[in-house]
Amino acid sequence: MSIVKLTVNGKAVSADVEDRTLLVHLLRDHLNLTGTHVGCDTSQCGACVVHIDGRAVKSCTVLAGQAAGSSVTTIEGIAKGDELHPMQAAFRDNHGLQCGYCTPGMIMSAIDIVHRHSGNLDEATVRHELEGNICRCTGYHNIVKAVLDAAGRMKVAQAAE
Repeated sequence: MSIVKLTVNGKAVSADVEDRTLLVHLLRDHLNLTGTHVGCDTSQCGACVVHIDGRAVKSCTVLAGQAAGSSVTTIEGIAKGDELHPMQAAFRDNHGLQCGYCTPGMIMSAIDIVHRHSGNLDEATVRHELEGNICRCTGYHNIVKAVLDAAGRMKVAQAAE
């Protein structure tokens, strides 16, 4: 057993976990942050994507101890109070939600995509970048529309800051 200390969604947390505990299980089972989903247990689906120090990572591939000292952001930590993150709002407005199981991981991946590409995205780039996230409900059309819409919203929000 080890004590893991990290920051999750802006709050310092500490948990006593087995050394083999994956970050996804620390988040879900110890911190009750169930928005991060376990989809495949093989790092293929992307349902478990969170941000570690600002970068999208599949949390089923990271031991909780490896995240010690890091800042982790989950889907629960991206809205500002009652105001949705621009990516969340774009998924809602563009009907990119479908059943919702893949949505948290898609949103977390998409935020990282927009940041890495400075919002300069086209459909082909978004489709290529989302290859590590599996949605079983759709052909990704509305998800891609949502990411492109959010890229514009995030540019506007960043300019206003």
